[in-house]
Amino acid sequence: LFAVNLNRMAREGKIDPLIGREDEVERIIQILCRRRKNNPLFVGEAGVGKTALAEGLARRIVENNVPDVLLHATIYALDMGALIAGTKYRGDFEKRLKSVFQELKKREHSILFIDEIHTVIGAGAASGGVMDASNLIKPILTSGEIRCIGSTTYQEFRSIFEKNRALARRFQ
Repeated sequence: LFAVNLNRMAREGKIDPLIGREDEVERIIQILCRRRKNNPLFVGEAGVGKTALAEGLARRIVENNVPDVLLHATIYALDMGALIAGTKYRGDFEKRLKSVFQELKKREHSILFIDEIHTVIGAGAASGGVMDASNLIKPILTSGEIRCIGSTTYQEFRSIFEKNRALARRFQ
């Protein structure tokens, strides 16, 4: 699947408790519970704990400490290394990413966590693909079939998301 099930990791005790970030997790939960604009984007410097927020949310879901809307949600962290590994030909990356989306569509209540989402936005184009992944992600986010949590740094946010307004509009 090229993704890691964070709920399973939380269930197996592989995720540490999140201390002192309750307000941020509550805000993420509020955004995910909306009908529209329900894709949170974490923006912060490297090492501040953006990934820990997604893991903390998975832990809360497993502990049934979320609103009913999210009780059955499962967070999958995209494994970029595995996704890119061995992609030689034009379109390989996009094909794999599409397969991830198709698989998650089948699994009800899936939430995809894309850490360092800026790497996905230019990833296909960098390897010679005509489209970068943002053109695959936009319709998925618009349709609301899969919710997505992204994380990026301030610098990457400014350089990529501010240029790609259509994608930026789909995140909160």
